[in-house]
Parts: sequence; structure tokens; C-alpha cells
Amino acid sequence: MSNPRVGFLGIGLMGHGMAKNLIAKGFPLTLMVHRNRERAADLLAAGAREAKTPAEVTAVSDVVILCVTGSPQVEAVVLGEAGILSAARSGLLVIDTSTSEPGSTAHVREALAAKGTTFIDAPLARTPKEAEEGRLNTMVGASEADFARAKPILSAFCENLFHVGPPGAGHTLKLVNNFMALAIVASIGEAFAVATKAGVKLDKLFEVVSQGALNSPIFQMVAGGAIAGDYTRMKFSIGNAAKDLRYYTHLAESLPVAAFLGEAVHQSFEQAVALGLGDKLLASMIEAQQKLNPK
Repeated sequence: MSNPRVGFLGIGLMGHGMAKNLIAKGFPLTLMVHRNRERAADLLAAGAREAKTPAEVTAVSDVVILCVTGSPQVEAVVLGEAGILSAARSGLLVIDTSTSEPGSTAHVREALAAKGTTFIDAPLARTPKEAEEGRLNTMVGASEADFARAKPILSAFCENLFHVGPPGAGHTLKLVNNFMALAIVASIGEAFAVATKAGVKLDKLFEVVSQGALNSPIFQMVAGGAIAGDYTRMKFSIGNAAKDLRYYTHLAESLPVAAFLGEAVHQSFEQAVALGLGDKLLASMIEAQQKLNPK
């Protein structure tokens, strides 16, 4: 059987590698170039087709993958003018790999269901490097049947696929996962500031933690990079992190669950954004603490 036709919306840092691997695995691909044409040049040269609107992408696709920033962007490409909904039909599958709010996900899913279209959440873990290598992780919220249908497509750019529950479960788990990861990043920034003020040599702090139970890939990317003067090893922006933490605190409030740590971590990232570091990568949370606590 031939591979289904795939539409792709969101050729960004993660989306480029995902789309590249779909083409390499033989999936006919149609994409929409939003801002940066350079990022799509090699994909078009490799055989991808270009469409002008989400509706045009949808009309020629059996499956549409979204890889955009968050819920406002998902709602815009699905529900907006010339959006996916306007071309949705029975049998179409839409896969949202963005990190979105579960409440928004439910709203979009219901709107598409009225057209007979299935909407599943499959947010991603790992970095653009693994996206280019086809080695991402994904947490899929879907029925068993829909997961089985999506699996061959997701496997084109994912090394590990986790079916974590019914629709919505993927986005919920991703927010919890990101909170824990970003709490570690925030704690590294604060710990570096305290150590500096106390006269502790940061290279010795790094050496000690690297040999103990606190060591982790996140610590190596953030702290190790900072020690080496490289703040770019963990390729995720502070602004996007603040957005994910906002979604996490909204989720906790809706349950409701007390989330004192979540609020504190969220505000530490919002503070970094206010300091003008929103477009910088996660290791610059150390720079945020330096701004707040000058020598």
C-alpha cells in the first residue's frame, strides 16, 4: 500500500527535521511556508509541494501534522480564515505535535469531529538535533485505533512513541514533563547565583554535581554549556518555556491542585522574559540571575 499524503504546517526548528524525514521515508508531503523560505528550500527541492493556506494543505492531504508554537497558533491554523476546518472532511487525521493547553485541544478536537475529522495530540520531546536525525520522542493522546493509524507516520521522525492515554493525555503529560525539566533549569540558574555570591567556584560546583546523583542531561547542557561559555546547548527558548509553564499552571488550577512550585518556576521564567531574555535559550536563565544579582 502507498503511504498516505501528509500535509505539514510549521516548518520551524523542529518541523524542518520532521518534514525532511517524512520525505525520506516516502511520504508525499505538502507544506506551507509561513515566514522563512530558506528553511523550506531543501524540502521543496527534495520533492515537497507548496500550498498557500492551511485549507489548501488540507485539501490535498490524508493526514495533516501541526508543529507550531502553542494553542493560539493551533487555533489560528485550524479555526481561522482558510484554516483546516474549512477543508476538513470525514476520514482526515490531524496530528498536533505542538505543546498546547488541554482545554484548547478539546475545543479544536470537537470542532473537527463535527466534520468527521479525527484530531489527536502527539507533543514532542528532545531537540532539533534529534528531529533532523528522526529520533524524537512523542507522547500520543488517542484511541487505540487512531494511534495505530498515526504510528507509521510518527515513526518517520520519532525513535520512541508512547501511547499515553485517550485524546488530550499527550498534551497533559507533556506539560507535566516540561514543568519538571524547567524546574531543574530554574534551580540551576538560582544555584549558580548563590554560589557566585558565596564565593564558590562554578567549575567546582559543576565538577561535584557531575559526579553525583544530581547529574542529568539537562544539567550537562545548561550548566556545562555555561561553564564553557556556550549558552546554546539546550535549544529551547525562555519565551517558549514561560508559555509552557503558563499552560501547566492553568492545568493545575483547573483540576484544582495546589502548585506552589509551578507558580514559582513560571514566574522565574516570566521575569527572565521581562529582562529581555525571552528569545534566548534556556541556559540564559543563568544570565537572568546575573542581571538580578550583580557581583
